Amino acid sequence: MPTLCKPSVGVPEHVVTMEETLEFARTVHAGNPQLPLALRLIGNTGVRKRHIVQPIEQALRHPGFEERNRIYEIESKKRCPGVIEQALAHAGVTARDIDAIIYVSCTGFMMPSLTAWLINTMGFRPDTRQLPIAQLGCAAGGTAINRAHDFCTAYPGGNVLIVSCELCSLCYQPTDDGVGSLLSDGLFGDAVAAAVVRGHGGTGITLERNASYLIPDTEDWISYAVRSTGFHFQLDRRVPGTMEPLAPVLRRFTDGHGWDVGKLDFYLIHAGGPRILDDLAKFLDVDREMFRHSWATLTEYGNIASAVVLDAARRLFDEDPPSPGDHGIIAAFGPGITAEMAVGSWSTDTRAALDLAPPAAAVAHRDPELV
Repeated sequence: MPTLCKPSVGVPEHVVTMEETLEFARTVHAGNPQLPLALRLIGNTGVRKRHIVQPIEQALRHPGFEERNRIYEIESKKRCPGVIEQALAHAGVTARDIDAIIYVSCTGFMMPSLTAWLINTMGFRPDTRQLPIAQLGCAAGGTAINRAHDFCTAYPGGNVLIVSCELCSLCYQPTDDGVGSLLSDGLFGDAVAAAVVRGHGGTGITLERNASYLIPDTEDWISYAVRSTGFHFQLDRRVPGTMEPLAPVLRRFTDGHGWDVGKLDFYLIHAGGPRILDDLAKFLDVDREMFRHSWATLTEYGNIASAVVLDAARRLFDEDPPSPGDHGIIAAFGPGITAEMAVGSWSTDTRAALDLAPPAAAVAHRDPELV
């Protein structure tokens, strides 16, 4: 069965602390009558620091949509390869072993996608499938895992590389001073993450089942207004309350797999904000400590959009790997309001040397003239 191997995560070198965020908000938005409320909400996020691709003075300026997108392309090409190389090494595969690349990002635009550049510069085969996903926001990390699972189920033995590149600081809009905008300015951070889903072998989370769910009539609760100045993030005040209707969905999903959602061994949950995590723990009747990897991501990096679930998974691998057979859930939430869910069990590849070549039948989907 397909296995999600240890992810790799990279964050930029420029750091903004909570104290600096609050001070910048007081300075830049002085006189805004909603500022006191926004400052209180930002202070309650629990975000200790965030990482961004430019010094804060540059990030607070708006050089125009064209220039911002140019920075996005430069920074994504600069930061993705190293993270990808580490993810390949974690999985015990090479670029030539990858059959598909799923690239998720909602903070910049390129056509062709970065996948084409990666194939041309990093040694991936020319017949590597490309699946760029740009409009699922924070849910896209879960989507990428689920589509990788689907690919490896359709092509047994295939390998999929997932890449998440979220440079949220490039979406800062100085003129947006509503409470939702100010809160997002103090919540989101930048990060690049990558992971391999192996269709055969590997140590990690063996993916067993996945599902999607959209809460009806909530498509305008998290959205972008695309204007001449770029992407303007719009957040409805009802979003933090969405865990109440989504918790039963997660419960039914795990029930359908024969598992009790309140009694799993690990949880990798999107850290959209503190209320998201607190409410979900309450409605699922799960100890708050079980979400510790997601809390750590939120505290140290902020909400890094689609990269959150991959970073939470990295922390699971690094800090307390489960025992073989332990089972858990991955859940990401984003625009729609969309939930992407997966369940799987921990498995360990105990072979002394990994046989990276899948059976002949497994590679029937590759064009031999292109390999």
